[in-house]
Amino acid sequence: MKGLLSRIRISLVLTGVLLATLCGIYPLAVYWVGQFLFPFQATGSLVRSSDGTVLGSALLGQNFRGPQYFHPRPSAAGVAGYDAAASGGRNLGPTSKGLIDAVSRSVADYRKENLLSPDQRIPADAVTASASGLDPHISLANALLQLPRVARERKRSHEELLPILARYTSKPWLGLFGDPVVNVAMVNWALDGKLGGR
Repeated sequence: MKGLLSRIRISLVLTGVLLATLCGIYPLAVYWVGQFLFPFQATGSLVRSSDGTVLGSALLGQNFRGPQYFHPRPSAAGVAGYDAAASGGRNLGPTSKGLIDAVSRSVADYRKENLLSPDQRIPADAVTASASGLDPHISLANALLQLPRVARERKRSHEELLPILARYTSKPWLGLFGDPVVNVAMVNWALDGKLGGR
């Protein structure tokens, strides 16, 4: 009986130590290390305007639809798209008539709004949704096809807008993996003058 009570006491002490370590000390240590080493990322990569107002997260796409904006990828997240509470894709297969029709309509709309010729190749990301529906990036090729429309609507030259695009373009990882991508939200906020010195 004495051995059994001793084992129960040891088990309870170990459970208490593990509970305090794994549910208290470890999460707090991770939180404080994150806040100290990566404060921007640890708080959700929130982007603030020059007056301190939160514009959104640099990691979540937003639906910019006016002709003066660079347009993000299509989104199937929620009814109107870009709903962070309903992240997800269309889940339609490559032979789905619904997907083929939606992409065909998107290609026609994209050509029309950007005044492109019928034989102009359209980047896939311009007409297909990402898996999350919240991707904030588009390909550089997509952004460059939209550049003339945005420049025309904002009455600015291409040369004025190219440095802004370059500032918010991420290079391939290690210079090898992936393609350059543009953060649409950051570019549009910069064009609206909401980022101040950022």
